[in-house]
Amino acid sequence: MENITKTPVPNGGWGWIVVAAVAFINMTNQSIPSVFGLLFGGQLLVMKQETSTASLITNLHSLTLNLSGLLIGPAIKNYSPRIVATIGCLFTTSGLVFSAFSTQVWQFIVGYSLFCGLGQGLIAPSTFMAINSYFTTKRGRAVGVSLAGSGLGQMMIPHIVRIFLDKYGFQSAVLALAAFTFNGLIGAAMFRPLSKPPQNKFNNRKDVKLLLDKNEKSLNQVKIVKTNEPLVENSKQDSKTKKLCDKIINRLVEAMDLELLRDPVFWSIIIGMGLVYTSTTNFTMLFPYFLQNSIGLNRSDTAMCMSVVAGADICCRLLLPFITDKLKIPYRNIFLFGTIGLLISRAALAESTSLTSIIIMSAFTGMTKSSTVVNNNLTVSSHCRPEKLAGGLGLSMITKGMLVITVGQLFGFVRDYTGSYVTCLHSQNLVLAVVIVLWTPEILYKTWKNHRKSSNNDAEDGEQDRFKEQNVC
Repeated sequence: MENITKTPVPNGGWGWIVVAAVAFINMTNQSIPSVFGLLFGGQLLVMKQETSTASLITNLHSLTLNLSGLLIGPAIKNYSPRIVATIGCLFTTSGLVFSAFSTQVWQFIVGYSLFCGLGQGLIAPSTFMAINSYFTTKRGRAVGVSLAGSGLGQMMIPHIVRIFLDKYGFQSAVLALAAFTFNGLIGAAMFRPLSKPPQNKFNNRKDVKLLLDKNEKSLNQVKIVKTNEPLVENSKQDSKTKKLCDKIINRLVEAMDLELLRDPVFWSIIIGMGLVYTSTTNFTMLFPYFLQNSIGLNRSDTAMCMSVVAGADICCRLLLPFITDKLKIPYRNIFLFGTIGLLISRAALAESTSLTSIIIMSAFTGMTKSSTVVNNNLTVSSHCRPEKLAGGLGLSMITKGMLVITVGQLFGFVRDYTGSYVTCLHSQNLVLAVVIVLWTPEILYKTWKNHRKSSNNDAEDGEQDRFKEQNVC
Protein backbone atom coordinates (compact mmCIF):
# COMPACT_ATOMS: atom_id res chain seq x y z
CA MET A 1 0.00 0.00 0.00
CA GLU A 2 1.64 3.19 -1.15
CA ASN A 3 0.29 5.56 1.47
CA ILE A 4 2.04 3.60 4.26
CA THR A 5 5.73 4.31 4.20
CA LYS A 6 8.63 3.03 6.25
CA THR A 7 6.64 2.89 9.49
CA PRO A 8 7.14 -0.56 11.08
CA VAL A 9 4.10 -2.83 10.84
CA PRO A 10 2.89 -3.22 14.46
CA ASN A 11 0.82 -6.44 14.03
CA GLY A 12 -1.72 -5.04 16.43
CA GLY A 13 -2.27 -1.83 18.38
CA TRP A 14 -4.78 0.42 16.67
CA GLY A 15 -4.88 -2.24 13.96
CA TRP A 16 -7.30 -4.28 16.08
CA ILE A 17 -9.62 -1.24 16.23
CA VAL A 18 -9.44 -1.14 12.44
CA VAL A 19 -10.25 -4.87 12.35
CA ALA A 20 -13.32 -4.27 14.55
CA ALA A 21 -14.36 -1.33 12.34
CA VAL A 22 -14.04 -3.44 9.19
CA ALA A 23 -16.06 -6.24 10.84
CA PHE A 24 -18.80 -3.70 11.59
CA ILE A 25 -18.80 -2.43 7.99
CA ASN A 26 -18.94 -5.99 6.69
CA MET A 27 -21.82 -6.80 9.02
CA THR A 28 -23.87 -3.78 7.93
CA ASN A 29 -22.99 -3.64 4.22
CA GLN A 30 -21.25 -6.71 2.81
CA SER A 31 -23.84 -9.20 4.06
CA ILE A 32 -26.67 -7.66 1.99
CA PRO A 33 -26.29 -9.93 -1.10
CA SER A 34 -26.95 -13.01 1.03
CA VAL A 35 -30.59 -11.98 1.57
CA PHE A 36 -31.39 -10.92 -1.99
CA GLY A 37 -33.49 -14.02 -2.70
CA LEU A 38 -35.39 -13.71 0.57
CA LEU A 39 -35.88 -9.94 0.27
CA PHE A 40 -36.60 -9.49 -3.44
CA GLY A 41 -37.82 -12.99 -4.37
CA GLY A 42 -41.45 -12.45 -3.37
CA GLN A 43 -41.61 -9.06 -5.07
CA LEU A 44 -40.21 -10.48 -8.31
CA LEU A 45 -42.79 -13.29 -8.22
CA VAL A 46 -45.55 -10.68 -7.81
CA MET A 47 -44.09 -8.99 -10.90
CA LYS A 48 -44.25 -12.42 -12.66
CA GLN A 49 -40.48 -12.57 -13.22
CA GLU A 50 -38.58 -15.85 -13.58
CA THR A 51 -35.28 -17.02 -12.07
CA SER A 52 -33.29 -15.64 -15.03
CA THR A 53 -34.46 -12.13 -14.07
CA ALA A 54 -33.28 -12.59 -10.49
CA SER A 55 -29.99 -13.96 -11.85
CA LEU A 56 -29.66 -10.94 -14.14
CA ILE A 57 -30.12 -8.49 -11.26
CA THR A 58 -27.65 -10.30 -8.97
CA ASN A 59 -25.14 -10.87 -11.76
CA LEU A 60 -25.25 -7.23 -12.83
CA HIS A 61 -24.76 -6.34 -9.16
CA SER A 62 -21.69 -8.57 -9.05
CA LEU A 63 -20.50 -7.17 -12.39
CA THR A 64 -20.70 -3.59 -11.12
CA LEU A 65 -19.13 -4.61 -7.81
CA ASN A 66 -16.17 -6.16 -9.54
CA LEU A 67 -15.77 -3.71 -12.41
CA SER A 68 -15.23 -1.08 -9.75
CA GLY A 69 -11.81 -2.74 -9.64
CA LEU A 70 -10.97 -0.37 -12.52
CA LEU A 71 -11.22 2.45 -9.99
CA ILE A 72 -9.71 0.75 -6.95
CA GLY A 73 -6.01 0.94 -7.82
CA PRO A 74 -5.95 4.66 -8.69
CA ALA A 75 -8.50 5.52 -5.95
CA ILE A 76 -6.54 3.93 -3.10
CA LYS A 77 -3.26 5.36 -4.41
CA ASN A 78 -4.69 8.89 -4.45
CA TYR A 79 -7.13 8.74 -1.53
CA SER A 80 -7.20 6.99 1.83
CA PRO A 81 -9.12 3.73 2.46
CA ARG A 82 -11.31 5.73 4.87
CA ILE A 83 -12.61 7.99 2.08
CA VAL A 84 -13.13 5.13 -0.37
CA ALA A 85 -15.00 3.04 2.24
CA THR A 86 -17.17 6.03 3.22
CA ILE A 87 -18.20 6.63 -0.38
CA GLY A 88 -18.94 2.91 -0.70
CA CYS A 89 -21.30 2.92 2.30
CA LEU A 90 -23.16 5.95 0.93
CA PHE A 91 -23.63 4.29 -2.47
CA THR A 92 -24.96 1.09 -0.86
CA THR A 93 -27.48 2.97 1.27
CA SER A 94 -28.64 5.11 -1.67
CA GLY A 95 -29.13 2.02 -3.82
CA LEU A 96 -31.36 0.33 -1.26
CA VAL A 97 -33.46 3.47 -0.77
CA PHE A 98 -33.98 3.67 -4.54
CA SER A 99 -34.85 -0.06 -4.68
CA ALA A 100 -37.48 0.35 -1.95
CA PHE A 101 -39.57 2.52 -4.29
CA SER A 102 -38.88 0.49 -7.44
CA THR A 103 -41.76 -1.14 -9.32
CA GLN A 104 -40.01 -2.28 -12.51
CA VAL A 105 -37.03 -4.53 -13.25
CA TRP A 106 -34.87 -1.75 -14.71
CA GLN A 107 -35.33 0.23 -11.50
CA PHE A 108 -34.04 -2.71 -9.44
CA ILE A 109 -31.07 -2.88 -11.79
CA VAL A 110 -30.28 0.81 -11.24
CA GLY A 111 -30.80 0.75 -7.47
CA TYR A 112 -29.50 -2.67 -6.44
CA SER A 113 -27.24 -3.73 -9.31
CA LEU A 114 -25.54 -0.41 -10.03
CA PHE A 115 -25.61 1.67 -6.83
CA CYS A 116 -25.29 -1.17 -4.29
CA GLY A 117 -22.82 -3.00 -6.52
CA LEU A 118 -20.54 0.03 -6.85
CA GLY A 119 -20.76 0.74 -3.13
CA GLN A 120 -19.82 -2.77 -2.06
CA GLY A 121 -17.13 -2.89 -4.73
CA LEU A 122 -15.45 0.15 -3.18
CA ILE A 123 -15.80 -1.21 0.37
CA ALA A 124 -14.20 -4.66 -0.04
CA PRO A 125 -10.66 -3.76 -1.23
CA SER A 126 -10.42 -0.53 0.76
CA THR A 127 -11.18 -2.34 4.03
CA PHE A 128 -8.68 -5.09 3.17
CA MET A 129 -5.99 -2.50 2.41
CA ALA A 130 -6.68 -0.79 5.74
CA ILE A 131 -6.07 -4.09 7.60
CA ASN A 132 -3.16 -5.09 5.39
CA SER A 133 -1.16 -2.04 6.47
CA TYR A 134 -1.31 -3.04 10.14
CA PHE A 135 -0.49 -6.75 9.96
CA THR A 136 2.05 -9.17 8.49
CA THR A 137 2.45 -12.32 10.62
CA LYS A 138 -1.08 -12.00 12.05
CA ARG A 139 -2.71 -10.95 8.79
CA GLY A 140 -4.69 -14.18 8.35
CA ARG A 141 -6.38 -14.03 11.73
CA ALA A 142 -7.02 -10.27 11.39
CA VAL A 143 -8.77 -10.80 8.05
CA GLY A 144 -10.68 -13.78 9.51
CA VAL A 145 -12.00 -11.70 12.41
CA SER A 146 -12.98 -8.84 10.13
CA LEU A 147 -14.81 -11.14 7.73
CA ALA A 148 -16.65 -12.72 10.65
CA GLY A 149 -18.66 -9.49 10.61
CA SER A 150 -20.15 -10.52 7.26
CA GLY A 151 -21.08 -13.90 8.70
CA LEU A 152 -22.72 -12.26 11.72
CA GLY A 153 -24.73 -10.04 9.39
CA GLN A 154 -25.74 -13.02 7.27
CA MET A 155 -26.96 -14.77 10.43
CA MET A 156 -28.95 -11.79 11.75
CA ILE A 157 -30.32 -10.11 8.63
CA PRO A 158 -32.48 -12.98 7.30
CA HIS A 159 -34.57 -12.88 10.49
CA ILE A 160 -34.78 -9.07 10.41
CA VAL A 161 -35.91 -9.19 6.77
CA ARG A 162 -38.43 -11.95 7.50
CA ILE A 163 -39.98 -10.00 10.37
CA PHE A 164 -40.28 -6.78 8.36
CA LEU A 165 -41.66 -8.61 5.32
CA ASP A 166 -44.30 -10.41 7.38
CA LYS A 167 -45.36 -7.37 9.43
CA TYR A 168 -44.71 -4.30 7.29
CA GLY A 169 -44.17 -5.43 3.70
CA PHE A 170 -41.46 -5.19 1.05
CA GLN A 171 -40.87 -1.44 1.03
CA SER A 172 -40.41 -1.14 4.81
CA ALA A 173 -38.05 -4.13 4.84
CA VAL A 174 -35.79 -2.57 2.20
CA LEU A 175 -35.79 0.84 3.95
CA ALA A 176 -34.91 -0.84 7.26
CA LEU A 177 -31.99 -2.53 5.51
CA ALA A 178 -30.91 0.84 4.06
CA ALA A 179 -30.83 2.34 7.57
CA PHE A 180 -28.76 -0.65 8.66
CA THR A 181 -26.15 -0.11 5.93
CA PHE A 182 -25.88 3.62 6.71
CA ASN A 183 -24.30 2.73 10.06
CA GLY A 184 -21.24 1.52 8.16
CA LEU A 185 -20.04 5.14 8.17
CA ILE A 186 -19.21 4.70 11.86
CA GLY A 187 -16.76 1.94 11.01
CA ALA A 188 -15.16 3.89 8.16
CA ALA A 189 -14.53 6.81 10.52
CA MET A 190 -12.28 4.56 12.64
CA PHE A 191 -9.71 3.99 9.87
CA ARG A 192 -6.37 5.64 10.54
CA PRO A 193 -3.13 5.28 8.49
CA LEU A 194 0.14 4.42 10.21
CA SER A 195 1.74 7.61 8.92
CA LYS A 196 1.00 10.58 6.71
CA PRO A 197 0.77 9.76 3.01
CA PRO A 198 4.11 10.51 1.30
CA GLN A 199 4.52 12.21 -2.01
CA ASN A 200 4.09 9.47 -4.59
CA LYS A 201 6.55 9.07 -7.42
CA PHE A 202 3.83 10.41 -9.63
CA ASN A 203 0.31 11.66 -9.21
CA ASN A 204 -1.87 9.64 -11.56
CA ARG A 205 -4.44 12.35 -12.23
CA LYS A 206 -1.93 15.18 -12.49
CA ASP A 207 0.55 13.32 -14.68
CA VAL A 208 -2.08 12.04 -17.08
CA LYS A 209 -3.53 15.57 -17.36
CA LEU A 210 -0.09 17.04 -18.11
CA LEU A 211 0.57 14.37 -20.70
CA LEU A 212 -2.79 15.04 -22.35
CA ASP A 213 -2.03 18.79 -22.41
CA LYS A 214 1.34 18.12 -24.01
CA ASN A 215 -0.29 15.79 -26.49
CA GLU A 216 -2.85 18.44 -27.43
CA LYS A 217 -0.14 21.05 -27.95
CA SER A 218 1.82 18.63 -30.09
CA LEU A 219 -1.22 17.89 -32.23
CA ASN A 220 -1.88 21.60 -32.66
CA GLN A 221 1.68 22.03 -33.86
CA VAL A 222 1.12 19.30 -36.41
CA LYS A 223 -2.05 21.02 -37.68
CA ILE A 224 -0.35 24.37 -38.34
CA VAL A 225 2.46 22.83 -40.35
CA LYS A 226 2.22 24.21 -43.84
CA THR A 227 1.67 21.77 -46.69
CA ASN A 228 4.73 22.98 -48.54
CA GLU A 229 7.05 22.05 -45.65
CA PRO A 230 9.15 18.92 -46.03
CA LEU A 231 7.51 15.58 -45.21
CA VAL A 232 10.38 14.93 -42.81
CA GLU A 233 8.99 17.58 -40.47
CA ASN A 234 5.58 15.85 -40.41
CA SER A 235 7.30 12.56 -39.68
CA LYS A 236 9.08 14.10 -36.68
CA GLN A 237 5.82 15.50 -35.32
CA ASP A 238 4.12 12.09 -35.75
CA SER A 239 7.00 10.49 -33.88
CA LYS A 240 6.62 12.94 -30.99
CA THR A 241 2.87 12.31 -30.87
CA LYS A 242 3.44 8.56 -30.78
CA LYS A 243 5.92 8.91 -27.92
CA LEU A 244 3.44 10.98 -25.92
CA CYS A 245 0.72 8.36 -26.49
CA ASP A 246 3.15 5.67 -25.37
CA LYS A 247 3.87 7.65 -22.19
CA ILE A 248 0.16 7.96 -21.45
CA ILE A 249 -0.34 4.22 -21.95
CA ASN A 250 2.65 3.47 -19.72
CA ARG A 251 1.25 5.70 -16.99
CA LEU A 252 -2.10 3.92 -17.17
CA VAL A 253 -0.36 0.54 -17.07
CA GLU A 254 1.59 1.64 -14.01
CA ALA A 255 -1.46 3.17 -12.31
CA MET A 256 -3.50 -0.04 -12.69
CA ASP A 257 -0.52 -2.44 -12.36
CA LEU A 258 -1.42 -4.10 -15.66
CA GLU A 259 2.03 -5.67 -15.89
CA LEU A 260 0.68 -8.35 -13.54
CA LEU A 261 -1.17 -9.78 -16.53
CA ARG A 262 2.14 -10.98 -17.96
CA ASP A 263 2.25 -13.62 -15.21
CA PRO A 264 0.41 -16.86 -16.18
CA VAL A 265 0.17 -17.93 -12.53
CA PHE A 266 -1.61 -14.67 -11.69
CA TRP A 267 -4.07 -15.42 -14.52
CA SER A 268 -4.68 -18.89 -13.06
CA ILE A 269 -5.29 -17.40 -9.62
CA ILE A 270 -7.75 -14.68 -10.62
CA ILE A 271 -9.69 -16.90 -13.06
CA GLY A 272 -9.97 -19.74 -10.53
CA MET A 273 -11.10 -17.42 -7.75
CA GLY A 274 -13.49 -15.72 -10.18
CA LEU A 275 -15.18 -19.02 -11.05
CA VAL A 276 -15.56 -19.98 -7.37
CA TYR A 277 -16.95 -16.50 -6.66
CA THR A 278 -19.43 -16.82 -9.54
CA SER A 279 -20.66 -20.19 -8.30
CA THR A 280 -20.94 -18.94 -4.70
CA THR A 281 -22.78 -15.75 -5.65
CA ASN A 282 -25.39 -17.64 -7.64
CA PHE A 283 -25.75 -20.31 -4.94
CA THR A 284 -26.42 -17.60 -2.35
CA MET A 285 -29.13 -16.12 -4.56
CA LEU A 286 -30.68 -19.51 -5.41
CA PHE A 287 -30.54 -21.05 -1.93
CA PRO A 288 -33.77 -19.46 -0.55
CA TYR A 289 -35.60 -20.31 -3.82
CA PHE A 290 -34.39 -23.91 -3.55
CA LEU A 291 -35.51 -24.23 0.07
CA GLN A 292 -38.94 -22.68 -0.47
CA ASN A 293 -39.90 -23.92 -3.95
CA SER A 294 -38.08 -27.24 -4.24
CA ILE A 295 -38.04 -28.47 -0.63
CA GLY A 296 -41.21 -26.62 0.45
CA LEU A 297 -39.90 -24.83 3.56
CA ASN A 298 -41.65 -21.76 4.91
CA ARG A 299 -39.93 -18.39 5.46
CA SER A 300 -39.09 -19.15 9.07
CA ASP A 301 -37.33 -22.46 8.28
CA THR A 302 -35.64 -20.87 5.27
CA ALA A 303 -34.24 -18.05 7.41
CA MET A 304 -33.08 -20.63 9.96
CA CYS A 305 -31.15 -22.61 7.32
CA MET A 306 -29.56 -19.40 6.05
CA SER A 307 -28.55 -18.56 9.62
CA VAL A 308 -27.01 -22.03 10.04
CA VAL A 309 -24.84 -21.42 6.96
CA ALA A 310 -23.81 -18.03 8.33
CA GLY A 311 -23.20 -19.32 11.87
CA ALA A 312 -20.89 -22.12 10.70
CA ASP A 313 -19.20 -19.60 8.40
CA ILE A 314 -18.53 -17.25 11.35
CA CYS A 315 -17.01 -19.96 13.54
CA CYS A 316 -14.61 -21.09 10.83
CA ARG A 317 -13.67 -17.53 9.84
CA LEU A 318 -12.55 -17.00 13.43
CA LEU A 319 -10.83 -20.37 13.99
CA LEU A 320 -9.37 -21.26 10.59
CA PRO A 321 -6.80 -18.42 10.34
CA PHE A 322 -5.29 -19.34 13.73
CA ILE A 323 -4.81 -22.94 12.57
CA THR A 324 -3.43 -22.11 9.13
CA ASP A 325 -1.10 -19.41 10.49
CA LYS A 326 0.33 -21.87 13.00
CA LEU A 327 0.79 -24.58 10.39
CA LYS A 328 1.99 -22.03 7.79
CA ILE A 329 -0.21 -23.50 5.08
CA PRO A 330 -0.26 -21.33 1.91
CA TYR A 331 -3.44 -19.30 1.50
CA ARG A 332 -4.06 -20.66 -2.00
CA ASN A 333 -3.91 -24.25 -0.74
CA ILE A 334 -6.57 -23.49 1.89
CA PHE A 335 -8.68 -21.85 -0.82
CA LEU A 336 -8.44 -25.06 -2.88
CA PHE A 337 -9.38 -27.25 0.11
CA GLY A 338 -12.40 -25.01 0.69
CA THR A 339 -13.44 -25.33 -2.95
CA ILE A 340 -13.32 -29.13 -2.71
CA GLY A 341 -15.42 -28.96 0.46
CA LEU A 342 -17.96 -26.68 -1.23
CA LEU A 343 -18.33 -29.13 -4.11
CA ILE A 344 -19.04 -32.01 -1.72
CA SER A 345 -21.40 -30.10 0.59
CA ARG A 346 -23.49 -28.50 -2.17
CA ALA A 347 -23.79 -31.76 -4.08
CA ALA A 348 -25.13 -33.43 -0.93
CA LEU A 349 -27.37 -30.45 -0.17
CA ALA A 350 -28.93 -30.59 -3.64
CA GLU A 351 -30.00 -34.20 -3.01
CA SER A 352 -31.26 -33.63 0.55
CA THR A 353 -34.97 -33.75 1.26
CA SER A 354 -35.40 -33.76 5.05
CA LEU A 355 -34.97 -30.66 7.20
CA THR A 356 -32.39 -32.39 9.41
CA SER A 357 -30.11 -33.33 6.52
CA ILE A 358 -30.50 -29.86 5.01
CA ILE A 359 -29.42 -28.23 8.29
CA ILE A 360 -26.36 -30.51 8.54
CA MET A 361 -25.33 -29.82 4.96
CA SER A 362 -26.00 -26.10 5.44
CA ALA A 363 -23.54 -26.09 8.34
CA PHE A 364 -20.94 -27.95 6.26
CA THR A 365 -21.48 -25.49 3.39
CA GLY A 366 -20.86 -22.54 5.73
CA MET A 367 -17.70 -24.14 7.12
CA THR A 368 -16.17 -24.76 3.69
CA LYS A 369 -17.32 -21.41 2.32
CA SER A 370 -15.26 -19.61 4.98
CA SER A 371 -12.07 -21.14 3.57
CA THR A 372 -12.64 -19.45 0.21
CA VAL A 373 -13.88 -16.13 1.57
CA VAL A 374 -11.10 -15.61 4.13
CA ASN A 375 -8.33 -16.61 1.74
CA ASN A 376 -9.61 -14.75 -1.32
CA ASN A 377 -7.72 -11.46 -1.03
CA LEU A 378 -4.97 -13.16 0.99
CA THR A 379 -4.21 -15.40 -2.00
CA VAL A 380 -3.72 -12.31 -4.17
CA SER A 381 -1.62 -10.57 -1.50
CA SER A 382 0.66 -13.59 -1.13
CA HIS A 383 1.37 -13.57 -4.86
CA CYS A 384 1.71 -9.81 -5.48
CA ARG A 385 4.38 -7.44 -4.19
CA PRO A 386 3.00 -4.90 -1.69
CA GLU A 387 3.25 -2.01 -4.16
CA LYS A 388 1.23 -4.04 -6.71
CA LEU A 389 -1.44 -5.28 -4.29
CA ALA A 390 -4.05 -2.57 -4.98
CA GLY A 391 -3.79 -3.21 -8.72
CA GLY A 392 -3.85 -6.98 -8.18
CA LEU A 393 -7.07 -6.73 -6.17
CA GLY A 394 -8.59 -4.52 -8.86
CA LEU A 395 -7.71 -6.93 -11.66
CA SER A 396 -9.09 -9.84 -9.63
CA MET A 397 -12.36 -7.98 -9.18
CA ILE A 398 -12.60 -7.19 -12.90
CA THR A 399 -12.11 -10.87 -13.74
CA LYS A 400 -14.89 -11.83 -11.31
CA GLY A 401 -17.20 -9.31 -12.95
CA MET A 402 -16.57 -10.69 -16.42
CA LEU A 403 -17.19 -14.26 -15.28
CA VAL A 404 -20.32 -13.41 -13.28
CA ILE A 405 -22.10 -11.75 -16.20
CA THR A 406 -21.19 -14.58 -18.61
CA VAL A 407 -20.92 -17.88 -16.72
CA GLY A 408 -23.16 -16.70 -13.88
CA GLN A 409 -26.04 -15.74 -16.14
CA LEU A 410 -26.05 -19.25 -17.60
CA PHE A 411 -27.11 -20.68 -14.23
CA GLY A 412 -30.39 -18.76 -14.34
CA PHE A 413 -31.09 -19.99 -17.87
CA VAL A 414 -30.33 -23.57 -16.77
CA ARG A 415 -32.93 -23.30 -13.99
CA ASP A 416 -35.60 -21.81 -16.26
CA TYR A 417 -34.89 -24.25 -19.11
CA THR A 418 -34.86 -27.40 -16.96
CA GLY A 419 -37.34 -26.18 -14.35
CA SER A 420 -35.16 -27.82 -11.70
CA TYR A 421 -33.31 -26.10 -8.85
CA VAL A 422 -31.36 -29.32 -8.24
CA THR A 423 -29.98 -29.33 -11.79
CA CYS A 424 -29.01 -25.68 -11.40
CA LEU A 425 -27.12 -26.44 -8.16
CA HIS A 426 -25.23 -29.26 -9.86
CA SER A 427 -24.31 -26.95 -12.76
CA GLN A 428 -22.75 -24.59 -10.21
CA ASN A 429 -20.80 -27.51 -8.78
CA LEU A 430 -19.48 -28.28 -12.25
CA VAL A 431 -17.74 -24.88 -12.25
CA LEU A 432 -16.11 -25.72 -8.91
CA ALA A 433 -14.88 -29.00 -10.38
CA VAL A 434 -13.22 -27.10 -13.24
CA VAL A 435 -11.23 -24.99 -10.76
CA ILE A 436 -10.16 -28.06 -8.79
CA VAL A 437 -8.94 -29.80 -11.95
CA LEU A 438 -7.03 -26.69 -13.09
CA TRP A 439 -5.39 -25.81 -9.77
CA THR A 440 -4.55 -29.21 -8.28
CA PRO A 441 -1.67 -30.23 -10.62
CA GLU A 442 -0.04 -26.81 -10.33
CA ILE A 443 -0.26 -26.69 -6.52
CA LEU A 444 0.97 -30.29 -6.17
CA TYR A 445 3.94 -29.52 -8.42
CA LYS A 446 4.81 -26.39 -6.42
CA THR A 447 4.49 -28.28 -3.14
CA TRP A 448 6.80 -31.04 -4.44
CA LYS A 449 9.26 -28.48 -5.78
CA ASN A 450 9.35 -26.55 -2.47
CA HIS A 451 9.77 -29.81 -0.51
CA ARG A 452 12.63 -30.86 -2.76
CA LYS A 453 14.27 -27.44 -2.43
CA SER A 454 13.91 -27.60 1.35
CA SER A 455 15.46 -31.09 1.41
CA ASN A 456 18.41 -29.90 -0.69
CA ASN A 457 18.95 -26.94 1.62
CA ASP A 458 18.90 -29.24 4.65
CA ALA A 459 21.44 -31.51 2.97
CA GLU A 460 23.72 -28.55 2.19
CA ASP A 461 23.45 -27.32 5.78
CA GLY A 462 24.39 -30.82 6.99
CA GLU A 463 27.44 -30.87 4.72
CA GLN A 464 28.54 -27.47 6.00
CA ASP A 465 28.13 -28.60 9.62
CA ARG A 466 30.24 -31.71 8.99
CA PHE A 467 32.88 -29.60 7.25
CA LYS A 468 33.04 -27.27 10.25
CA GLU A 469 33.37 -30.23 12.64
CA GLN A 470 36.27 -31.63 10.59
CA ASN A 471 38.04 -28.29 10.68
CA VAL A 472 37.56 -28.05 14.44
CA CYS A 473 39.04 -31.53 14.89
